Order: sequence, then C-alpha cells, then structure tokens
Amino acid sequence: MRLHRARSAGLACSLVLAALGLSACGLTSTNEVSGSGSKAAIATSAKDFGGMGALVATAKKEGKLNAIALPRDWANYGEIIDTFEKKYGIKVEVENPDASSQDEITAATSRKGQDRSPDVIDVGSAFAISAAEQNVLAPYRVSAFNQIPKTQKDAQARWYNDFGGYVSIGCDANRVKKCPKTFAELLDPQYKGQVALTGNPTKSSSAFGAVYASALARKGSFDDIKPGLDFFADLKKAGNFNPVESSPATIQKGETPISITWDYLNTGYADDLRAKGVDWKVSVPTDGAYAEYYSQAIVKWAPHPAAARLWQEFLYSPEGQNLWLKGHARPVLMPAMQQSRTLDAALAAKLPQTPGNGTIAFPTEGQISKTKQAVVQGWAQAVAG
Repeated sequence: MRLHRARSAGLACSLVLAALGLSACGLTSTNEVSGSGSKAAIATSAKDFGGMGALVATAKKEGKLNAIALPRDWANYGEIIDTFEKKYGIKVEVENPDASSQDEITAATSRKGQDRSPDVIDVGSAFAISAAEQNVLAPYRVSAFNQIPKTQKDAQARWYNDFGGYVSIGCDANRVKKCPKTFAELLDPQYKGQVALTGNPTKSSSAFGAVYASALARKGSFDDIKPGLDFFADLKKAGNFNPVESSPATIQKGETPISITWDYLNTGYADDLRAKGVDWKVSVPTDGAYAEYYSQAIVKWAPHPAAARLWQEFLYSPEGQNLWLKGHARPVLMPAMQQSRTLDAALAAKLPQTPGNGTIAFPTEGQISKTKQAVVQGWAQAVAG
C-alpha cells in the first residue's frame, strides 16, 4: 500500500497445466488477442480461455506486459518480475518505476487505445476504488479470488488487494541520538528538520497512510483523519517536518534521517543500506498502528490482455505471494496459506513486530474516499509556510 511508490495481501491453482490448443477457446493470433475488443480483453477468468494452459499459451504469444510504477526494491518486485519473465518468456517493461498511484491511473486514462497503455496497475486502495469508479478497470477473477478476504477485494473483481504492511518509522541510528518509536515523540525539538515522508499524501499511498496513522495516534478514526492533518501542521510548526521526499538515496546522504513509510519498505532499506554503513532502525508506532494493502488491477483496454491476466494469476499463486513475503510484505493470502501450509514460515517469522495481537482492521471504501478527499483539501494548508 502507496498512494506513491518511493512508494505504500486463495490459493491460485498451479500455473503449470497441460497446454490447450488455442482453437479450444477461439483465440488464433497475437493480433486477435490484442486490444480492447478481443476475447482476451473481456475474459473474466481463466475458464474463458479454456483453462490455465490456454491462458499461458495466449499470453506467451503476446510476449509482453506493460507495467508501471514497480521499483525493483519495492516489496521484492525485482525478483518477482525476473521470475515471471523466466517462467513464461514474457518481457515485463516497467515504465517510470517511481511514479505515484495517481500517475498510474493518469497513464492508463490518457493512453486509452494505445499500445503504450499500462496493462496492469498496482495502486493504493483509495486509488483502486477511484479507478473502478472511472471505469478504467477490467473485471477478472483470479483462481484464488474466493480465498481473498471479502473486505480486501471488489465484489465485481475489478481490483483486489495484493500485499501490504504497517506504517512505520525508520531512523538512521548513526545520525539520530534516540530513534523515535511513536508519533508523539516525533514532535520533540531534537528531531528538527529530520522527519520526512515518501511523497505527497494527495498522491502517495504510503504518505496517505502516514497521515491516517497519525490521526489514529491522536484519537482520530477511520472516519476522521483531521487529527492527522493537525499532527503534520504541528510537526511543520515545530520545524521538524522535512519536505524532502525520502528514498534510500536521501537516507544514505543523510538528508532524511527519519522516514515514515510502510514497514516492508523500511525493513528493506535496512537490509540494503547496512552494507553502506547505515544503521537503519524500524519501529511500528504503538500509538498509531495503521495497516494498508496495495491493490492489483487490469486496465480495461490493456494492449496485452492475456499477459495481464496471467500476471495476476502468477501474483496470486503461492509462488508469487511468497515472493512478496520475501520482500518483508504481508501477502493478502497469508492467512489462507498458513492454513494450507504453503506459506514460507521462515520468511513470515522475519516480519517486523506489530502492536497488539496482529489483528488488522481496515477502513471501508466509503471511509477511504471520504478521508482521501479531506487530505486533498487540507494537506497544502497543513504544511504551508
């Protein structure tokens, strides 16, 4: 979960099934399966292709997947992409890896009917809802659809959550005398000019999550995000808010010694920066625990509609879900995979500790839409000056 990448989780049947002839599902050529008017573009499940084998064969004929906003160091996307390419021989081209969720939607809407349109998007929950409302997304039920919790998917299968985590505070222990572990501590004068986000919360899901978490820390609720806007206004007034967009590069340079973002990102930063001499500590704040998932979706006019659907099947297979887990993210099918014993238990044991018993509550679509609008209207004023 990111409204921005520098940015923010059923078991799929096996993708290795006996290939069926293309004639079984009426798909005959690469040109015929490309474009919004093809049978591939309106397929709502693998069954519409004649089975998983036929979907694989059709996607291989397309040979390409247009993706956007997938940094290789974001939740292990580098390995996920490499594995998919090797498994199916389909080239994944990632445009603008550090784009925001809104950038993804804009790219899709502005390139309707073009070969350059994204085939798939991976956006924050609020943006997935918005894209569905704008009729940008194609309904498609992955094989694991029924295993995805009801609260983490669109009933029409236009989007479904994929992976997520908790808002966390990352801190360079070599530059900060005492690393903060709560939102309340971030207002301490010793952190002057040090507290950064990974983007603008009107566009970035990770930054939006930070505002939501800070609201909960100040007795706000899923219906009331204003205390979060007030928190950042106070952080700005105290001189502690740093407007620099935090990233591994800015952390290494010492420009953003404290960064609020998803725990899987901060944990990944700790792994990557250790060899560069950065002692990056990660804490999930005890006074404002907030978790969010990103959402996968297929663009309605995807130029490679079969590859887009195969990508989703791969991501929601045990293999794909465990690859996200390897990137310190919590895959949406984690509970189901624990029951079926397909979850990598060793990787799960490495996840950051969270407050309470680990039970995650999520805002509804209506609450997200309402609070997103409040942030759009109030963020600039909160950090102005």
